[in-house]
Amino acid sequence: MLRSYAADDPGGWRPLFDRARAADDAGVDRLFVSDHVVFGENLDAYAHPELGGQQGGRQPTGPDGLWLEPLTVLSMVAAVTTRVRLATGILLAALRRPVVLAKTAATLDVLSGGRLDLGVGVGWQREEYEAAGLDFERRGRLLDHTLEVCQALWRDSPARLDSDELRFESIHQMPHPLQPGGVPIWVSGTVNKRVLERIVRFGSGWIPWGPAARNIERSIGHVRDALSAAGRDPAGFQVAGVLPVVKGADGHLDLPRTMQGVPALVAAGVTDFRAHVRLLDDRQAATERLAEMVEAFRAVTS
Repeated sequence: MLRSYAADDPGGWRPLFDRARAADDAGVDRLFVSDHVVFGENLDAYAHPELGGQQGGRQPTGPDGLWLEPLTVLSMVAAVTTRVRLATGILLAALRRPVVLAKTAATLDVLSGGRLDLGVGVGWQREEYEAAGLDFERRGRLLDHTLEVCQALWRDSPARLDSDELRFESIHQMPHPLQPGGVPIWVSGTVNKRVLERIVRFGSGWIPWGPAARNIERSIGHVRDALSAAGRDPAGFQVAGVLPVVKGADGHLDLPRTMQGVPALVAAGVTDFRAHVRLLDDRQAATERLAEMVEAFRAVTS
């Protein structure tokens, strides 16, 4: 994870890009950044799962925290890296005009050499939708509509769409993303009917959230069943999990113990592991630390 936000003014963002270069050099597979466009003042809502938050969750900044726009950040990361994949985790896609988001994402995918992944979700904050002039209660449908438009424009030329919200035909938007079928969509959410429908229809991958993340093996089974029932082959479908970081008595990362939990999660169906680790600002030291993690991870998954 690249920390593209700060509770207070960090005085500059160079460490973010130094860490991106370090990850690229060390062999990390994917970097991801998070998203908030605006904040209201009811941040306690993040702890309410019924709104899309997480039980016991707490926002890492106050309402005046500094949050960088993720696709802009990834554009700059693309310019200073060569191989690492670039991901949002997650993008509040419904807050963007769909046709403009499709263009932005396709452009970033082309300029990065086909390295973009879009992790998307509905979010939890009512004020964010209201500030955009959107109905928070319809956020699920708004997200689906956004993905419909993006995939139509990414895949077809001319493109057409006929939905309750929008109708167009003979529309051209080029260039298409370099990746066949368009930018891969990773759907975030817990296991419920709407999320499963979204995964089946749009998803190349799934980012578990809430109770689904805590019971990952059972949850992956539900997703695979939904894919199979819809005629999609679950083989090759990607699932994000959290690398279970273990610290020693000195407070530092215990790498051998951390990697002990990986094989069981791989067996359960996790394909991608997200690590939340603190790195030194020094680029060379960060590269060495990440390279050690990559080597240890490859050793237990090869």
